[in-house]
Amino acid sequence: MGTPPVAAADQLRPASAPSRARIRPEMTAALKDSASVGLGLVPMGLAFGMLVTHSGLPWWSAPMYSAVMYTGTLEFLLVPMVLAITPLVTVGLTTLLVNGRHAFYALSFPLHRVNGRLARLYSSFALSDEAYAMTTGGQARTWSSARIVSFQAFNHAYCVAGSLTGALVGSLIPPRITGLDFAMTALLVVLALDGIRDRRDDLPTPLLALLAALIARLITPGQMLLTAFCLFTAALLARHFTTRRGPADA
Repeated sequence: MGTPPVAAADQLRPASAPSRARIRPEMTAALKDSASVGLGLVPMGLAFGMLVTHSGLPWWSAPMYSAVMYTGTLEFLLVPMVLAITPLVTVGLTTLLVNGRHAFYALSFPLHRVNGRLARLYSSFALSDEAYAMTTGGQARTWSSARIVSFQAFNHAYCVAGSLTGALVGSLIPPRITGLDFAMTALLVVLALDGIRDRRDDLPTPLLALLAALIARLITPGQMLLTAFCLFTAALLARHFTTRRGPADA
């Protein structure tokens, strides 16, 4: 005699649908984790929304740029490009130079802990500097898939909300507010210091990064970021092979 349909449905329901009671605490934790990051992302969004308004572009383009592109610095560069009707080749090259660092982020970002094809697709799209810094630290080694994706989604929402607010009230705010443009720099400095404190046993790595940045600043100030990443990667590879061969040679 077969299992009644109602009983069969009750048996399948727990396995087929994720428990909301289990996901909700992860989202709450992600919200708390993202609160400090939002202190830097919201002012950046406000500054971008104000830039869009004062440039003469429609207000809705600010939240659209932040929602669809979500590229941080590149958003600010795209505004004058749009106004100047810059060729797509130039826009593409600029995008590669500014956002090329994300290719390096992908090497150690914990995408393997994100479950589901759509979740992984969004997580790859929302891989920002802040998300990378927070999710690769020691405190995030136990973060679940829901917590990682929720953290990225909250960061994304901060940028869109800031851009929308800045665009709507941009005409009422002076074109430049002293200190507003430093909010993101301050946030990234704090995240970098947290990362160094979290990996105190690996001080050579941040020192190599600082040296690569200084050299890039001297030789290619116009393309400092890309040059610094290439130098830093080369230094890490050299250190890796030197360390690996050292014990064998001894």
